[in-house]
Amino acid sequence: MIRKVRNTICISIVFFVIRTYHMLDVNDKLKNMSTVDKANDISVCANCGKEGEDVNNICNKCKKTTYCSATCKKVHKKKHKKDCEEHVRLATEKHNEELRIAAELHDIELFKQPPPEYGDCPICFQRLPSLHTGRTYMSSCGKVICSGCCYAPLYDHQGNTVDSKKCPYCRAPFPKTNEECNERTMKRVEANDPIAIHNLGVYYRDGARGYPQNHTKALEFWHRAAELGHAGAYNNIGYNYNNGEGVEIDNKKARYYYEQAAMGGSVNARHNLGYMEGRAGNMDRALKHYMIAISFGDADSLERIKELYSSGHASKEDYTKALQIYQEYLGDIKSTQRDKAAADDEKYRYY
Repeated sequence: MIRKVRNTICISIVFFVIRTYHMLDVNDKLKNMSTVDKANDISVCANCGKEGEDVNNICNKCKKTTYCSATCKKVHKKKHKKDCEEHVRLATEKHNEELRIAAELHDIELFKQPPPEYGDCPICFQRLPSLHTGRTYMSSCGKVICSGCCYAPLYDHQGNTVDSKKCPYCRAPFPKTNEECNERTMKRVEANDPIAIHNLGVYYRDGARGYPQNHTKALEFWHRAAELGHAGAYNNIGYNYNNGEGVEIDNKKARYYYEQAAMGGSVNARHNLGYMEGRAGNMDRALKHYMIAISFGDADSLERIKELYSSGHASKEDYTKALQIYQEYLGDIKSTQRDKAAADDEKYRYY
């Protein structure tokens, strides 16, 4: 295994060195073909040899060779043609290589295992479920608590059971009205809590909790939450661009925001990217996205890989690996208390 890793690293280094020397060679050729004296920063007419600041008539194609006048440019056209074509070829080659390297670096970041969108429950210290019904945001303290701890009875410092309608973390009573809930949310928004800001955007999108439906306001709050690191806000922005809610449909922007969300740990965005790649016929990329989504417990992505396996676009090993990853996720999030909560009330289902 160590030898295999070493070989992979060595191969990567070799390719990097080759690419680097190739780019340096292209840059040298482009430099040598320029008619500008870099040492003195003086332009020289490629036809008559005149020097000076007024030698500023540039070749329209290669943008490098300079002339003192349109007449010199016209006279030198035939002589310059071959060099011009070579210069354009080298410039295009350099540009394409830069794009390819940028795409490779982007994919490294995109397909890297991201951190979970939500960490551990602050009470039981167990991994929070990705399914939204398996966790609850507490507007009183800004904590995200698992369904098991929300369902469990509360105790005072003497061990006596107390009213269960309190935050399990800060013990603040649950809000009884929308007005009280909105007041707490706004306090968290003023404190730059990204979850509260994201939720406020959701209220505007849905016209919920007394807020008017306003997709423009929703996007404003989601952009603000995204800048503060909320991956789900990026996903919602991507969804709007993908479906034309509050904005014109723009698939390029939708993909960009989905990718930002996925790299931040959004399971929904990762699944959406897998679906987009699958529809485009990029089954290998779709498989990669689905695998990452499964590591966060996305059952829909597991079903997609099953479909890829049935259609011959994924191997038996791929499907077996997906099942193993999903079981590992379940092992991380399962607990007796969460099972009790899910059995007692559907709203506490966590997988």
